[in-house]
Amino acid sequence: MPAERLHLVRHGEVHNPDRVLYGRLPEFRLSAAGRRMARQAAEHVRAEGRPVTALVCSPLQRTRESAEPFTELFGFEPVVEPDVIEPWNVFEGKRMRRALANPLNWRHVTRPSVPSWGEPYAEVVARMQRAMAKLWNAVPAGDIVIVSHQLPIWVTHLAIAGLPLRHDPRARRCALSSVTSFEGGPGAWREIAYAEPASAEGAVDVGAV
Repeated sequence: MPAERLHLVRHGEVHNPDRVLYGRLPEFRLSAAGRRMARQAAEHVRAEGRPVTALVCSPLQRTRESAEPFTELFGFEPVVEPDVIEPWNVFEGKRMRRALANPLNWRHVTRPSVPSWGEPYAEVVARMQRAMAKLWNAVPAGDIVIVSHQLPIWVTHLAIAGLPLRHDPRARRCALSSVTSFEGGPGAWREIAYAEPASAEGAVDVGAV
């Protein structure tokens, strides 16, 4: 028997006083509010009353820290999975308004359907679904929690829903510490729930790719 349900959990708020696009840059940790958000996401999953039998996170600091409350509540350490990492992006370390005001950067935004400024959406979907399938088939029962990032979670949602991968990054339905849940397994994924259990009032969310 494979797993029964898979939850894609976004990390909490990141300490980002310069409000740059942090992408895969190291040492971007959770803020105090982000740690609270991560705890609320873990408590939401626990409140469903279902057994969580696998915990996975991306290699980046903010997802590792967001997985810590799940470790506290469910009792096991996360496995680091490179396939669920944030996409690479040419604007890492920059403030987007300033970057887009520079004509030298305009060449990077000529093909938003790919997108031309970073890792192709199709490649992100492929590696996310590869990780999801591997975990689904490796876990004998119970639920899987994957702590990942906004764009990988959102394009996975789009792909499973049969929607175009091209989108406006400002209009993603993937809040900090949100939980997007799936059933069905590889080849038959279906989204069954989306929740925003964390209080995000006053949160800064400007660093996602």
